[in-house]
Amino acid sequence: MTTPPFDAATPRDIEIVSAQLGRPARAVIGIAARCACGAPTVVATAPRLADGTPFPTLYYLSHPAATAAMSRLEAAGVMTEFNELLAADDEVRAAYEGAHRAYLADRDRVEQVDEIAGFSAGGMPTRVKCLHALAAHALAAGEGVNPIGDLALARGGWSPDACECPDYGLR
Repeated sequence: MTTPPFDAATPRDIEIVSAQLGRPARAVIGIAARCACGAPTVVATAPRLADGTPFPTLYYLSHPAATAAMSRLEAAGVMTEFNELLAADDEVRAAYEGAHRAYLADRDRVEQVDEIAGFSAGGMPTRVKCLHALAAHALAAGEGVNPIGDLALARGGWSPDACECPDYGLR
């Protein structure tokens, strides 16, 4: 199988992701998005962990400032607003369903795992459940693929274009 377009993770990337997460990174198969300084922002994770556990979250937001921005939005109740938008706007709903299909296609190009077939991330395709996962997908896939992820990034007050990283020794 071919993999979606993401960078191979270097040992240094794994060190940085582990520092970002505050725990050892696991099942990282690539870096799907980076900060302006080059630090990992979104990791791509294997659809099946080393112990055999299915893991549906292909794109995982690792950047501390990005995760904090999504957490602030979730705490402010923005997911309710986005769920209402999804229910009311046919175009957004259709684009969100397309994002779900794109996510599944990306993951299936890495590995097809029967136990998670049809399940993507963040509540797609029918609800908004996790802005972290949706923002990660938007960053990995590019603007215009995941409308809710794009909206969350626009509202979050964080951008990968302006580095807010701790000093990982990359600057």
